[in-house]
Amino acid sequence: MCLAVPLRLVEIHDKDGVAEAGGIRRSVRLDFISHPQVGDYVLVHAGFAMERLREEQALANLKALQEVADAL
Repeated sequence: MCLAVPLRLVEIHDKDGVAEAGGIRRSVRLDFISHPQVGDYVLVHAGFAMERLREEQALANLKALQEVADAL
């Protein structure tokens, strides 16, 4: 099973970026995102930002992931 995680872009350097959620930062590739901007939420899988998300959708997904983690 694959899992993609919503993260917020905090740095962009050409096609490389840094994204974060919950204080954890990850390097991400931005090859699949057209015109990425700092502050965008992106869905990340295997180090690649796969698609841009609306903030409400990203926050709802992060909340659901936290609920699962809390239940474990």
